[in-house]
Amino acid sequence: MVERRRTRQVKVGGVRVGGDAPISIQSMTKVDTSDVKAVVAQVKRLEAAGCEIIRVAIKDLDDAAAVKDIKKNIHIPIVCDIHFNYKLALKCIKSGADKIRLNPGNMRNKDEITQVVKAAKKAGIPIRIGLNSGSVFARLQPAAINQKVSLPSALIGSALAYIKIFEDLDFRDIIVSLKASDVDTTVEAYRKMARLCDYPMHLGVTASGSYDQGVIKSSIGLGALLLDGIGDTVRVSLTADPAEEVIAAKRILSSVGLRSFGPDVISCPTCGRCQVDLSSIVKQVEDGVKDLGQKFKGIRIAVMGCEVNGPGEAKDADIGIAFGRASGVIFKKGKIVKKVDVNNAVKELLKLL
Repeated sequence: MVERRRTRQVKVGGVRVGGDAPISIQSMTKVDTSDVKAVVAQVKRLEAAGCEIIRVAIKDLDDAAAVKDIKKNIHIPIVCDIHFNYKLALKCIKSGADKIRLNPGNMRNKDEITQVVKAAKKAGIPIRIGLNSGSVFARLQPAAINQKVSLPSALIGSALAYIKIFEDLDFRDIIVSLKASDVDTTVEAYRKMARLCDYPMHLGVTASGSYDQGVIKSSIGLGALLLDGIGDTVRVSLTADPAEEVIAAKRILSSVGLRSFGPDVISCPTCGRCQVDLSSIVKQVEDGVKDLGQKFKGIRIAVMGCEVNGPGEAKDADIGIAFGRASGVIFKKGKIVKKVDVNNAVKELLKLL
């Protein structure tokens, strides 16, 4: 059982982040924010996939103004991603943003930061201090670079400097992220920062790549931190459909035992003993249970290709099926309950489930 790091708790719209709240799942829209119709359509699709907080890119005042209309048509909190121009943050707050993300790598004027913090405090919304390895390291002075300041140290130093500004203004509705595009830097930065503050943390490996590479990087990085008890909200950043980010995040959280979203389907990797098309059968089972949801969360379903793996090696599954040449057996907790033909095996399994 993972023992989570103790943190403050903040509210992003109706979603609690930190403390004893479940680790929330985030994604980001990938269409022009000023195109309200396109944004709303994408967010609704992400809501259906399980997204709980959505972030939008704010590149100009038209984007910031659109936040008001977007918010009217979605059901999850909206976070505005701000770079370079503090006035965009102020406009988003007026438009009803549920959270603001500021990047210390390109928002460095103390007076401007102060204006944003005061506006957020008045509106009662949190701010994410969102560090990005590329922008933070790029602004280091040559002397610091020559002294070989490590990237994790640069991320942490920048975060602490920002936090001091916020705390001096008596503002503590803060979420921190320290993202790098490589796993080891990301994990080192979060682990060290976790010992230096009690603010909730948004986890992610930034610019992680295409679907295959990004899922692997994110699974390793986020998985390592989550098993350490670090992390209060997550985004899996992929160069892919944002719905894939949400699905991957759900699978990571389920795999480390921190959340459950429905039945857990396990299956053997197959070998020369398998005499059925197990890949196709597993897909049928996954499709059959994907909409069962919370009522069946935590239930383990095993799909095994031979008598070695099932029921024997899958006897701890709540229910499962193991195949021979043209037939299979359904078992519960290792006890065989029914013999079935391979062609109607999935139907019989789902019926018993």
